Amino acid sequence: MMIALLMRNRLVVGLVSFIGAIALMGIFAPWITPYDPYTNDILIKFAPYSLEHPLGTDHLGRDILSRLIYGIRPTLFLSLLTMIATISLGAFMGLVSGYFRGFLDEVIMRLVDMMLSFPSQIMIFSVIALLGVDVQNIIIANVVIKWAWYARLIRTKVMQYRDRNFILYSRCIGSKESFILGHHLLPSIASEIAVLASLDVGWTIINISTLSFLGLGIQAPLPEWGAMLNEAKNVLTVNPMQMIAPGVAIVVLVSAFNLLGDAIRDALDPKEVQS
Repeated sequence: MMIALLMRNRLVVGLVSFIGAIALMGIFAPWITPYDPYTNDILIKFAPYSLEHPLGTDHLGRDILSRLIYGIRPTLFLSLLTMIATISLGAFMGLVSGYFRGFLDEVIMRLVDMMLSFPSQIMIFSVIALLGVDVQNIIIANVVIKWAWYARLIRTKVMQYRDRNFILYSRCIGSKESFILGHHLLPSIASEIAVLASLDVGWTIINISTLSFLGLGIQAPLPEWGAMLNEAKNVLTVNPMQMIAPGVAIVVLVSAFNLLGDAIRDALDPKEVQS
């Protein structure tokens, strides 16, 4: 039902197609990029835009277009992986807390309150400083910070459904709690989870790119958009054009996910939009 509603919305279909095309470019990067993104040629450094190098070259003579396409993999796919892990943990904690209530709810919510009481960026820096600079640690840091926000929102939605007639009937006929959670409550809040996830992927992309820009995320020479900005800032006065491509790419991709989140919300809850 939810997928059918989304497929009728042209904006949703268009944005999904656009993001899907970007993802495919990242997947097939070795076959569609004109140059090796790691090959240095100091003789052509800072080459301007041309047919041979559509986005020019960087301070080491590497083709910026090739590095930009290869950068889709860590930028987009790490963000999606982080979001899946965050949603999974937050949804589980929110479902358990909102459905069972009582002592378990109190423990989870106090943990959520504690996590939300700290500034998110400070917590992320602390986790990375504790675990070290690594791709795996970047994902862990983002999940540790963001799951509590999802848990609280999902708990609120679960509490709206836990006493509905179809849930009460399922309890009366002796359905297992796991069955009720997985087959009744989770599908009931799936639309809210989809909206939250699509809106927050943009935040994750910015966060991962920011960490790479600060030297705490993806490390050179791996092509990643935040890391490319980090390299470009060192030659800002000499070749400011080097920052344009990765900067615009981040803005476009984040804007696409933000628009997708709004479009999904409008498609799944038209009454709220009309009001």
